[in-house]
Amino acid sequence: MNVFRLLMMMLLSLPAAALEPASGKIILTINGKVGEKNTATAAVFDLAMLEKLPQQSFSTKTPWDALPIKFTGPLLRDVLRAAKASGQQIKAVALNDYKTEIPFDDVNQFNMLLAHKMNGQAIPARTKGPLFIVYPYDSKPELQTKPYYERSAWQVKTLSIE
Repeated sequence: MNVFRLLMMMLLSLPAAALEPASGKIILTINGKVGEKNTATAAVFDLAMLEKLPQQSFSTKTPWDALPIKFTGPLLRDVLRAAKASGQQIKAVALNDYKTEIPFDDVNQFNMLLAHKMNGQAIPARTKGPLFIVYPYDSKPELQTKPYYERSAWQVKTLSIE
């Protein structure tokens, strides 16, 4: 067996890196069916942890704004993968206690963002921040419908996986 193959086998046998503890202000809690927790009961994230995940951007019109907005953040599926979350439903809860249910399949079917920037700027809590689950509405006509608009949530603080 060559050295390269031996090294690859050793690397593949190592356990995946654990979710690091949050060192800043916690802005997202993922609980429920979560396989990777960094607290006793949940996976929690500060902004720096979310920014370490691959970042994506898209511009789209929303029903809440007159002009298209450029949203930036990790794909929601990448955030859920970091927490090893899996289930059938995601219950999103906002700072103002708005609640919405998102089918878990949506995260794989659509490139939804957990946006932390709008038009290149951090999203303040007084508007729609610090986190906004947004679908790429302009990418498919089916996303420009009430069910998908209602699944979006701004000021997201908790995702409960069922």
